[in-house]
Amino acid sequence: MQFAEVLAGLPTVDHLAGLELLDGETVAARLENKPGQAGSVRVYHALYQEFGAIDTVAADKGLRLYAEHTVDARANPGKHPNIDRLLTLAEGGQPFSVRLLPA
Repeated sequence: MQFAEVLAGLPTVDHLAGLELLDGETVAARLENKPGQAGSVRVYHALYQEFGAIDTVAADKGLRLYAEHTVDARANPGKHPNIDRLLTLAEGGQPFSVRLLPA
């Protein structure tokens, strides 16, 4: 399945301005619900809904959800920071809690 097809099956995030990934109390990343990041907000939101946090199990699923973009991220580190974060987590990186930012 291609990423566009995956996105079509994920819950909408119209109710969100974005979300923050937290390392303890520190904001490690902020994803905004705007062009260029909206797909990642949907992926991370779906992972949060299913797993309650972004940990190694969620990261593994997220990498599958990103489909062809995961292949590109592996070939081009730094090009897809939201996928790079999941790659690091999948290898045992520190998990993140999630703060939803209402629209």
